Amino acid sequence: MSSPIAYPVFCTTDPVLALRVARQLVAVGDPQYAEVSVDVELRTVSEVLRIREALPDAWFRKEDVQDWERDPSDPTGLHVGVHAPELSSDPHFLSSHLPLWASMQYRPVGSIEERFTALVGPNAGEIWWSSLSWPDVPDRDIYGEANNARVSLLFNCRTQGVSERADDHTVLVHVLRRNLDGSEERHASWLAEQIGQSVIGPPLG
Repeated sequence: MSSPIAYPVFCTTDPVLALRVARQLVAVGDPQYAEVSVDVELRTVSEVLRIREALPDAWFRKEDVQDWERDPSDPTGLHVGVHAPELSSDPHFLSSHLPLWASMQYRPVGSIEERFTALVGPNAGEIWWSSLSWPDVPDRDIYGEANNARVSLLFNCRTQGVSERADDHTVLVHVLRRNLDGSEERHASWLAEQIGQSVIGPPLG
């Protein structure tokens, strides 16, 4: 089974600029079947309520495996996800389940990116574009790729899964993981070059 590997190609403290660069990278691929998803970690009740109001079609969930083990019956519904209109606004309930994650997945490209970027604020979050298709570059021995062709934008974190917090935002290009022969980085570098950028760090994932 193939799997992607992600290389950072741009980092900035300006979220709007980060989104612009990410979109430029998306445009290098074939977007015919592309979709976009967003995800954000919310650590306070006020942030949960703000995002619930601003993104009424979002789904809220917990990422707490220990909580699942304590109560597998999931009386709150937060293990599988609760749609924003059904999420309780009671501060006591929300505070007892923090942090919560809010997500919207597999939407049309261009439908949510700007709104999400304006809303993410200080929270750790991510936008990712999937189902792209990278082009063939025969003279560079680079082969077209669809299954693992993705772009992601990390807000206020340096790693996927938001385990490493930061005060900046990073754009990543995803390519097919090969046999550690350097072809993955060569592919990522070529893609970055198409928008005037370069690989700026070691791969993630």
